[in-house]
Amino acid sequence: MNRVRATACSRAMAAALLALAISLSACSAAGPPSIVGEQSLRIGVKADQPGLGLRLPDGRFAGFDVDVARYVAAKLGVRPDHITFVPVTSATRETALENGSVDMVFATYSITPERETKVTFGGPYYVAHQDTTVRRDETAIRNVHDLKGKRLCAVAGSNSWKRVTQELNIAATLVPATSYSECVAMLLDRRVDAVSTDDLILAGFAAHEGSAVRIVNAPFSDERYGIGIKQGDLAACEAVNRAVSAMYLDGTAAALLHKWFGQTGLQLDTHVPQFEGCG
Repeated sequence: MNRVRATACSRAMAAALLALAISLSACSAAGPPSIVGEQSLRIGVKADQPGLGLRLPDGRFAGFDVDVARYVAAKLGVRPDHITFVPVTSATRETALENGSVDMVFATYSITPERETKVTFGGPYYVAHQDTTVRRDETAIRNVHDLKGKRLCAVAGSNSWKRVTQELNIAATLVPATSYSECVAMLLDRRVDAVSTDDLILAGFAAHEGSAVRIVNAPFSDERYGIGIKQGDLAACEAVNRAVSAMYLDGTAAALLHKWFGQTGLQLDTHVPQFEGCG
């Protein structure tokens, strides 16, 4: 009788262990844990881009990307005081998501095929266009092709300079920098001749610097700003896409765009962007 009981107990234990293994396997196949349902979020934003993501002297962050992040987080059920903004650069966005130091990234993060191999993107939440900024007294640069032979600022981790020199095969002389704020400083100091990147970024700096710089207003690409999420979190991707749709439909997107860029002269698009899809 004891032997029968022991055998039954062993079989029950084996069945339980098998069920647990199957359950763990299913969880692993389903992808990483989702941030949907979390009560707090760490969100990566730029700290030195006026109009988009700028850390103020009191430590707060302000800008279009920051406001969009707050709106999306609220739609996910996260209160404003439960958001921690974490500064990221163009070179650290993927790493911050991969190592878990942030849960999402709103940082002028253009969606590209290469980046999609490392990050799941929600959105886009805006479609910007690459343009070029020069000093106010510069007359020789009227469009991207005039950058041939000119000193062009190249930010680490950004695709903007690659689009000029690699995709368009324009023989500009690249001058490395760590951020676009450094690029603008180098432009004003005459260490570079031009800065070429998304028009929203350029507009923010142009507004900040006043009459010292100008945008040439010759756009040549579409830059789809995505919401960076840890690779495989499809539930979060779908949730943020619903939030972005609501942001455009209820008028918040138009209000935020005009709040931050209404005085810059840019043609602002207030229609819902075409989403990438989360599958």
